[in-house]
Amino acid sequence: MIWYPYTQMKHLKDLPKMVSGRGVRMNLENGRSLIDGISSWWAVIHGYSHPALNTALKEQIDKFAHVMLGGLSHQPAIDLAEALVRITPSGLNHVFFSDSGSVGVEVALKMAIQYWSNKGYTEKSKFLSLKNGYHGDTFKAMEVSDDSDFSRSFSGVLHRGFMLEIPKGGFEAGPETVQLAVQQLEKTLSEKHHEIAGIILEPIVQCAGGFHIYSPHYLKAVRELSKKYQVLLIFDEVATGFGRTGKLFAAEYADVTPDIMVIGKALTAGYLGHAATLATTDVYDSFLGDDYNKALMHGPTFMANPLACAVALRSIQLIEEENYLEKIQEINRIIKEQFRTLNSPLIVDKRVIGALGAIEVTDPSVLSGFKEFALSQGVWLRPIGNIIYLMPPYIIDELELVALIDVIRNWLK
Repeated sequence: MIWYPYTQMKHLKDLPKMVSGRGVRMNLENGRSLIDGISSWWAVIHGYSHPALNTALKEQIDKFAHVMLGGLSHQPAIDLAEALVRITPSGLNHVFFSDSGSVGVEVALKMAIQYWSNKGYTEKSKFLSLKNGYHGDTFKAMEVSDDSDFSRSFSGVLHRGFMLEIPKGGFEAGPETVQLAVQQLEKTLSEKHHEIAGIILEPIVQCAGGFHIYSPHYLKAVRELSKKYQVLLIFDEVATGFGRTGKLFAAEYADVTPDIMVIGKALTAGYLGHAATLATTDVYDSFLGDDYNKALMHGPTFMANPLACAVALRSIQLIEEENYLEKIQEINRIIKEQFRTLNSPLIVDKRVIGALGAIEVTDPSVLSGFKEFALSQGVWLRPIGNIIYLMPPYIIDELELVALIDVIRNWLK
């Protein structure tokens, strides 16, 4: 029997069973078809069974499906690493592959701690992160995430660092509005920088922690202060990367390069689990030397899996060749237009950026039964807490997107 995620198994009912998919449609065993409104946890950006991605996998599998990266290399990994260096913020010149976003975060945190220990600063081992942030379900990732349903069972054994409020005012907030949060950040750094290895945050949008959006001015300030107080800056772009916020990577809104960046989810367009942790040359060089103990001692079995690399590379080509950022702008326009006429006393806030829309309601109980209602209406939407959110595949058309939002509208009525 399958043990399902984030589920109290005692109360589990029979789940819908998907048998095929095409485009944004998920076809179920009972003959029904659903519009996918959340890209299968934000990964299936090109929809299901995309012919170009299918072909890339078939061509690679006829060559070889997997080989360990330890002591060997292969062209799909080399090509993907070169593509990622090209499309990510300038200066992220070195790519370490892993097999999931959580593991990619673990690698980033290990990199940061060892960066300082390799330089002789062994006391710099804690991290600073933001409240409501979510960085994964493995242990170190939970330590830099806010205490929540994802980590509460382990709160007694987690060694957390420092956690600050996100700035107020949303995306449009100017330097003056974010100043209080910046001051709190500088106060913490000025007092604790000798203990802090790095700052980790989801740039611009906190996703699983509630889809909070904040200003690029805060990112710029974080970059400046991290340099001033000698701590590494880590961007977790597992959820925000590959166009979800309207830029290819959310870091572009602030025109800053972190010291380390983590990507996953949409990296392989939902075909295979894969992630990458990118680092600057300064970080990379700190691991070089004659002493074997200075090397990064991490190596997932399936890192740089050739199938994952092949499909990721083809996905990047599709994004560039078919002007996906324009598709995302159109999705953004439709969500904003529809949200303007979606009103209810149960709504606390409506937030939109790129191909992401979120509606915060007064209480999680408002959404009790919503998932089942959505299924009955032919759409797949899965709320988090008191948030209904949309993160559809980028190939969705206007009628399909409006149909998703109409289900939310009808529920709130």
